[in-house]
Amino acid sequence: MSTTLKDLRPTPKTGLLDIAAYVPGKEHAHGVAKVYKLSSNESPLGASTLAADAFATAAKNLEIYPDGQATALKQAIAEVHGLNTGNILCGNGSDELLGLLCQTYLSPGDEAVYTEHGFMVYKIYIMATGGTPVVAREKNEQAEVDAILSVVTPRTKIVFLANPNNPTGTYLPFEEVRRLHAGLPKNVLLVLDAAYAEYVRRNDYESGMELVSSSENVVMTRTFSKIYGLAALRIGWMFAPAHVIDAVNRIRGPFNLNSAAILAGAAAIRDRAHIDRAVAFNDEWLAYMVEQLTTLGLRVTPSVGNFLLVHFPDDAAKSAEAADAYLTSKGYILRRVTGYGFPNALRLTIGSEEANRGVVAALSEFLK
Repeated sequence: MSTTLKDLRPTPKTGLLDIAAYVPGKEHAHGVAKVYKLSSNESPLGASTLAADAFATAAKNLEIYPDGQATALKQAIAEVHGLNTGNILCGNGSDELLGLLCQTYLSPGDEAVYTEHGFMVYKIYIMATGGTPVVAREKNEQAEVDAILSVVTPRTKIVFLANPNNPTGTYLPFEEVRRLHAGLPKNVLLVLDAAYAEYVRRNDYESGMELVSSSENVVMTRTFSKIYGLAALRIGWMFAPAHVIDAVNRIRGPFNLNSAAILAGAAAIRDRAHIDRAVAFNDEWLAYMVEQLTTLGLRVTPSVGNFLLVHFPDDAAKSAEAADAYLTSKGYILRRVTGYGFPNALRLTIGSEEANRGVVAALSEFLK
């Protein structure tokens, strides 16, 4: 009998090596005096001073295990949003919670749906459970309810909707989200990923809390990595029916959130003044960047988040790839989004005033 590689070393389970690993935005540019990292959707204002103080407090008790229930953080979230703590579960970033939902509700052969330009992590977690990822087409870089419903089958167990979506920055009005929910079978879990909800200033937008409260098959996930400026601490939470919380809790790690994250998160969500400053800053500079980039002749997808999807000409000399190389040489790092279906676009995070003005000037020089 011939010897195979499987006989010589442990091998991953079937299908695992078919998963393309998530590739984050680059962080470094060499040979430049200063680097402006606009490749990750981080807050240019940083964390609240109250959150930083809480983080420092945690350093005094590093020998003590964290509270496995993240009680202080759950209480702060419940207080701010008017929710029941029993319907809140905290995680090591909302990414962990998305993965736990897949582990909880997907078996090999089950299907889960996400939209064409949706968060790449959905596909990774679906495939990791042995599930089948199903893509619903978008129209004009926006999710479309009828397209999502058209790919739902008896094998569908989860539908993921990033609202607003990254990297497009587009969103579905909440009447459309309700129409989507109404069209789904009751045994299909609708996961509303509202990572950028705090930035949205549209009268027809809701993050999903009311729908969760009135349904048995809707979950909303949120993050502290964006407007709260706590990306380094990896804090996420979800609001869900009690039966979903109970099921996910059975496979959640006992200490999945560290003490510094719990304390800093609780302080950050209560610091309304810092959040208001972050929203005002983003509103001002998002509008500025759209105006400037459009004036340069670039198409910009309308965004309600803290980032812009910028499309480049078909001319190879003026393409996204060429622009990325030029900007990097000047110290401005943007995000290539080829993996999201946009080979000729870059995602640009709203940065500091210096970064925003500088990248516009660099793009102007490049396009000349």
